[in-house]
Amino acid sequence: MLKFYHAPWSRSSTIFWLLEELGVDYEMELVDIRGENGAPEEYRRIQPSKKVPAIDHDGIVVTERAAITIYLGDAFPKKGLAPALSDPDRAAYLTTLVYHDAVFDPVICARVHGLSYISNDYPFGLFDDMVAYLERRLSTQPWAAGERFTLADVILGGGINYTMNTLKALPERPIFKDYVARATDRPAYRSSAERDAAMAAEIPFFQAMMAGGGKG
Repeated sequence: MLKFYHAPWSRSSTIFWLLEELGVDYEMELVDIRGENGAPEEYRRIQPSKKVPAIDHDGIVVTERAAITIYLGDAFPKKGLAPALSDPDRAAYLTTLVYHDAVFDPVICARVHGLSYISNDYPFGLFDDMVAYLERRLSTQPWAAGERFTLADVILGGGINYTMNTLKALPERPIFKDYVARATDRPAYRSSAERDAAMAAEIPFFQAMMAGGGKG
């Protein structure tokens, strides 16, 4: 049995999309990360920081998006959404997944919070370097790992989509807009996004936010 711990409109939304891409059976358990004290204390036994996403696959608990993506792609190889160990695209696939969570995400967070720093201050580097790197990568190939869509495009595509179109923290470069359009023009994305929005609409935090005129 595969259990997915999820909070609508959060970092686990990309794993929701990923599971829909895989087309495997799973059980979803909603985690209230937006309560006064965050997720319930008992959830800490699944995720020590009480964050989402997390999965439990037949008793094997995996946390962190990159780890979950690598695990699920390898657990369901017949779906063809993760390059095999012998595939030359495997290196770019793994690099994209780790880069997204170790560089892209913290660089965006630093940008949003107005953190001023030099490259050597933090391991994730500078905003302009990150943008230039992604532009180079996506200008030489249609997808994150090469010529075909993989689960790495769920993570990177979801990240660019959110930071460019919702946070407005990433510049609307044509290469990013075209990539996001390709990545989100998939039934699995549309299905997960529609269901995620419906679940978010039932959460008081988002009800108050939408009443005030925006999505967080």
